[in-house]
Amino acid sequence: MSDSAAITFGDRAEKKLVETGSTFAPKFDENGLIVAIAQDSATGEVLMVAYMNEESLKQTLEIGEAVYFSRSRQVLWHKGGTSGHTQVVEKILTDCDQDALVLKVTQKGPGCCHAGYRSCFYRNIEKPGDPVALGQEIEEQSYNPDEVYG
Repeated sequence: MSDSAAITFGDRAEKKLVETGSTFAPKFDENGLIVAIAQDSATGEVLMVAYMNEESLKQTLEIGEAVYFSRSRQVLWHKGGTSGHTQVVEKILTDCDQDALVLKVTQKGPGCCHAGYRSCFYRNIEKPGDPVALGQEIEEQSYNPDEVYG
């Protein structure tokens, strides 16, 4: 892997340039993070939501595979590093004020969810109640997480 320090982002000093200019100037939150939504590039299915810090975003741009930042473990996380279920990044979209990303990816392997489903969004909110009930949006696991993660 080459030096991701060679990748630089634009200045956020002028709001108009951030919103309409041609330089990528991501806005990281007070924790140094930006939300990243992974979406299947072929089907449009939302696969997962994660966060990136500056280094994980630079590494993603450099290697062409999704690298996230784990908020719970406080470490960079190359998606598929353990499972082999990597995400090849086809395109990255940013919103108007550059504080959110959509990664259009090709998911390698049977799924991206650590619970064994092809998408982390495998449940739906069925109806109000006490408590609110969840239903299955995706019925079957696409792999056994115990076999993949131990």
